[in-house]
Amino acid sequence: MLTIIKSALEKSFTYSEYRAFVSQLIKEGKSTGNDQSADLLHYSELNEVRMNRLEKTLKMDAEILAALQKINTKQTWLVIAEGWCGDVAQILPILKLMTDSVDNIELKVVFRDENDTLMSEFLTNGARSIPKLIILDENLEVINHWGPRPEAAKNLILDYKAKHGIVDEPAKIALQKWYLDDKGMTTMKEIVAMLQ
Repeated sequence: MLTIIKSALEKSFTYSEYRAFVSQLIKEGKSTGNDQSADLLHYSELNEVRMNRLEKTLKMDAEILAALQKINTKQTWLVIAEGWCGDVAQILPILKLMTDSVDNIELKVVFRDENDTLMSEFLTNGARSIPKLIILDENLEVINHWGPRPEAAKNLILDYKAKHGIVDEPAKIALQKWYLDDKGMTTMKEIVAMLQ
């Protein structure tokens, strides 16, 4: 596992590098990942807008900040992502806010399709679901992992799929509305609870 983690970290991006890379691809009419389509480009463009908004509006409450400040060892938060993924667009700015709040946590981002071996170690029910947050200690050992979405958001999609048989555009809209109303609080609370 250590070799896989080190290999991924060698190809990783900082948050700002990730944002710049995805933006450049969009200007070139491309999305991240192995597959290219008009839909994936459209989702990438939508996510760029979402992330810009979240960077300006996300707030962290004092309780979350206090819990993060109790982390007294160096950590790396490695996130498996793709620019076209709506959940990534909602979660990554939250992780950026959290890691920016403390000095000893570094945020790194890797692309799923370029890190298949890593992704294979962190499947969700056999699927390559993203984002996936992998929390590493100072020796790059896995402390814990989280993702691809908060429990309530996961249940929203599972319930919708059980009722309608598919995850279609109305389901995606309902999920984005859930994220908008939640303002990142559930994600922050789940991650902090996992660290304690």
